[in-house]
Amino acid sequence: MKNLVAALIAGLSIVSVFALSSGAIAQAPQGAPPPAAEVKPAPPVVEVVKAAPPPNAAPAVEVIENPYGIEALWKQGDFVARGTLIILVIMSIGSWYIGVVKLIEQARVLKDAREANSKFWSAGAVKDGVLALREDSAFRFIAEEGQIAVKDHSALARQQLDLNSWVGMSLERAIDVISNRLQTGLAFLATVGSTAPFVGLFGTVWGIYHALTAIGIAGQASIDKVAGPVGEALIMTALGLAVAVPAVLGYNWLVRRNKVAMEQVRRFGGGVHMTLLGGGHTPHKAS
Repeated sequence: MKNLVAALIAGLSIVSVFALSSGAIAQAPQGAPPPAAEVKPAPPVVEVVKAAPPPNAAPAVEVIENPYGIEALWKQGDFVARGTLIILVIMSIGSWYIGVVKLIEQARVLKDAREANSKFWSAGAVKDGVLALREDSAFRFIAEEGQIAVKDHSALARQQLDLNSWVGMSLERAIDVISNRLQTGLAFLATVGSTAPFVGLFGTVWGIYHALTAIGIAGQASIDKVAGPVGEALIMTALGLAVAVPAVLGYNWLVRRNKVAMEQVRRFGGGVHMTLLGGGHTPHKAS
């Protein structure tokens, strides 16, 4: 009897276990994949697209700043180097200014010479010829001085000097005034032409001295340490020559034009002298 009860209890246990297993299998879907791990979305990939250059665009040119130019010379130089540069600039500006002013003045004198040849000598008398000329004309100044000399000689009764010598001296003084006016400023051009190269050479010597001193202190004698400062110092010599050459050329050219203008002035003065001594107005044509 006891064995029968034990067998029944064991059978019920097996049946309950089998039922529970069947229920669990029924609840779980067949073929379901195991739960996967949580996957985070990948960040978006941004593709950088470079814009293509236009077909007709010029290639980019790389600009390399020169560390040994005039700007660097001004920034790195001491008061002597800067003073030398300022002197050369003043010389250059002064020579060009004087050259342009004298050129305009000479052109005006040559124009007045043509006007005097066409108007003064075609007038009926010296007084009429004087009035026909421009007020600030050099030739009108000469004719007026001749007229004043004749009046002064007659009024003061100059017995020691005859009329010829008196009028001749007055006209010569007037011609000298015009000559001195034309030559004003040419001495500056001559000075610049003769001294500007030496001023530039002084700046070069001073710059090389400081460059060699800096190299000696640094203890490095490589090509970049030597060629750069020495080449920078040679700019002074180049500037001196650039200032001197135009000054010399301008001086020689203006002196030659002064001679041409003074020939016209002296020829006119001689004609006025003869006209005043002759008591009338004699036409005179310059060749």
